Amino acid sequence: MNYWLVKSEPATYAWPQFLKDGHTAWTGVRNFQARNNLRAMKKGDAVLFYHSVTGKEVVGLARVEKEFYPDATAEEGDWSCVDLVPEKKYSRPVSLESIKADGILKEMALVKQSRLSVTAVTPAQFARLQQLAAD
Repeated sequence: MNYWLVKSEPATYAWPQFLKDGHTAWTGVRNFQARNNLRAMKKGDAVLFYHSVTGKEVVGLARVEKEFYPDATAEEGDWSCVDLVPEKKYSRPVSLESIKADGILKEMALVKQSRLSVTAVTPAQFARLQQLAAD
């Protein structure tokens, strides 16, 4: 299994809406590196859901339900999307401040490549985030 992080501004698509919807097509990615990360996702991979701009925290865990396919929202170009389903809301979201202060997490692509909307997460980083988000 691989681990990923996707970012969304709460004003655009927030975790509570994702829970209500029960699934979503992760569309609108228009960065080649982020697109390639979407294309590397496999069904069943774990996906951390991060609220960017407002909140700046990992708020929940999702899974890849359907591997990449053409993004119907793209008017031109070779863009892809995946389908995600929510798994659980974290009762203790993990803030960007906490991530930057943590010895394991401070090397995350979220910190190093802050503008990238879809990033890979190492198994050690994923395990640490699960630990910090645990009840």
